[in-house]
Amino acid sequence: MSKAAEAFRTISEVAGELEVPKHVLRFWEAKFPQIRPMKRGGGRRYYRPEDMELLRGIRHLLHAQGYTIKGVQKILREQGIDEVKVLGRSLPPPAEKKRGRKPLVKATLKPTPDAKPVASPVSLAASASKLAQPHRAVVESVIAELSACRQMLLTGSAAREEMPVRAARRAGRRA
Repeated sequence: MSKAAEAFRTISEVAGELEVPKHVLRFWEAKFPQIRPMKRGGGRRYYRPEDMELLRGIRHLLHAQGYTIKGVQKILREQGIDEVKVLGRSLPPPAEKKRGRKPLVKATLKPTPDAKPVASPVSLAASASKLAQPHRAVVESVIAELSACRQMLLTGSAAREEMPVRAARRAGRRA
């Protein structure tokens, strides 16, 4: 059951609709004085439809557009609240979420057939050869270590090789 568009919403409902935690909404209230929900007895917040438009616009600017808090504050200061509200109105309403458990997905370390490496160790080593001598040695050692780690992950031997290290650490703590 959904509320009417003009109904007031609690912080839980707003957080669910915007897909942000409640503490983020309280933080935004501190950073953006333009967000002023109505507060009732006991400090319960009720957000008006205008507050929702503003919050949608702020969320879009922060999360989708990549603005910083200061950047959004500057937009609000220079362009006004109405510009951000218009942005909030133009966004499509969020889809209804299904209730229930998420399906369990088993993680796998094996590469998929269509997976392509970002850069091969050979091309990385060629890039490292262009560096100054002190930096080249460091980069080449890091590349070698990463290649070894990749091999361990692909072969599944990482867990087997890590076991003696853990046992040695525990033995060292006891001594």
